[in-house]
Amino acid sequence: MSTRLPAVSVVIPTHDRPRRLTALLAALRAQRLLAGESFEVVVVDDGSGPATGAVLAAEANAGKLALRVVRHHHARGPGAARNAGWRVTVAPLVAFTDDDCLPAPAWLAVGLEAHRSEPAAVVQGRTLPNPAEAASSGVFSRTVRVDALGPHFETCNIFYPRALLEQLDGFDEHFGLAPGGEDTDLAWRAIELGLPTRFAADALIHHAIERLGPIGSLRVAARWSETVGVFARHPQLRRSLYRGTFWNVWHYLLLRSLVALAMPARLHGLRRMLLGRHVAALLERARQADAGPWTVPYLLVHDAVELSAVARGAIRARTLVL
Repeated sequence: MSTRLPAVSVVIPTHDRPRRLTALLAALRAQRLLAGESFEVVVVDDGSGPATGAVLAAEANAGKLALRVVRHHHARGPGAARNAGWRVTVAPLVAFTDDDCLPAPAWLAVGLEAHRSEPAAVVQGRTLPNPAEAASSGVFSRTVRVDALGPHFETCNIFYPRALLEQLDGFDEHFGLAPGGEDTDLAWRAIELGLPTRFAADALIHHAIERLGPIGSLRVAARWSETVGVFARHPQLRRSLYRGTFWNVWHYLLLRSLVALAMPARLHGLRRMLLGRHVAALLERARQADAGPWTVPYLLVHDAVELSAVARGAIRARTLVL
């Protein structure tokens, strides 16, 4: 048996998604590398139930992947899980993805080629919503799209030199249990050291479209408080904010409408115009999600919940983000 080290290590944090994890492992079995090259897979079970353990045991018994499993008896969050994963890898390149993703067969080969052409770079791959789950898309769904090099460096599809992870001491685990911010923070720490980043469009992953429902969508909207601190740590990130201050355009429009409602009666024309533009934008947002006008009140509630979460985080981080 060859003792040659793998060319790349894949690190996957997982928590109670056995069906999606099964599909991901199948997609990894279909990866195509150059002749004589291999890869390893490290799955970090972050406090999952027995169904996840059964999936991993079956995969290990099948022997088709060079699989290692790291288990946390209690969930510690995505940053801690990824750190536990990459620290047991042996390859010079670490590829991160998530348990709700499906890599295309050439994913690892393209990422490896990009790494070899610029060995010090952080390489972001392309991530698109899974077309097989398009029926689940809508107002109450969540997915990830990364089709250019952006400011967030999502770890659903990214490649890091292992030596760089060592240099940076990995992800900051203080971002907590909910995903958000630890991936962006890691990449910007690398950028601030002068290291390059690049985008590999053909390193493709399809991300699940998760149907959350109205309550689930509000829960996601309420979780961003811990993420806001990344803007205080890395001021250059503020360029990604709408008008340098707002989390997104919807927060800006909501606050503008609240100001309009407080305007004196003599400015009723301006108030009516500002409120009308906000409603028109919300109607277009609903239309693009194939939803009716009935969703506009829900969207207002969603944006208010999200804005409140961001504002709380901004106060804690002592930075202006709304």
